[in-house]
Amino acid sequence: MTTVTPTTSTPTTSSTGNTAQAQLASNFSTFLTLLTTQLQNQDPLSPMDSNQFTQQLVEFSQVEQQLNTNDNLKTLINQGSTTTGAYAVSYLGKAVTVAGGNAPLANGQAIWAYNLNTAAANTTLTVTNSSGNVVYTAAGETGSGAHLFNWDGKDSSGNQLSDGTYKLTVTAKAADGTAVTNSVTSTGVVSEVDMTGSSPVLMVGPMPVSLSDVAGVQTV
Repeated sequence: MTTVTPTTSTPTTSSTGNTAQAQLASNFSTFLTLLTTQLQNQDPLSPMDSNQFTQQLVEFSQVEQQLNTNDNLKTLINQGSTTTGAYAVSYLGKAVTVAGGNAPLANGQAIWAYNLNTAAANTTLTVTNSSGNVVYTAAGETGSGAHLFNWDGKDSSGNQLSDGTYKLTVTAKAADGTAVTNSVTSTGVVSEVDMTGSSPVLMVGPMPVSLSDVAGVQTV
């Protein structure tokens, strides 16, 4: 079943903007009252210098324009977040290819695909958990091209590990000791979109995936 986790509201920023607008309006109203009173009671033989209150009017206008600009920027940001959220929801039920080496371990199985640009003399596969600790190592394929690694979720001692996100790192070296360039991906179906954070996150089984890590999408 596909799920979308709703975004929680954050009224703090909006409240701050409203408070600033209200304070500016109050200060501007007080300024106009004082100015009007001064003009009504000024000495006709020694009228007030208009430069000072003209400058104050300009400053009020500039502050008001800045507040309006901030509000417009907030509106644009909110619109962008809504668009990104709608875009993320379109991934629901689709198989995504995830770059970076992470894969979900679910029901005792995690599958990676790794590609060696050239043939290697030796290849080492290293699996780490979400804390970065090494839990499993094994020798990998050495031929150039694409390979699959199907892991049963057991550590190097044979203990079954819990479901979660694990990362595969491939270290391959040629006969002369130089490193062989490689890439690692995994594939899974998006079952949920988590929108509780600042950016939408796709859920592939127990694994969170950022939109920037999606290397490909296909319909299941």
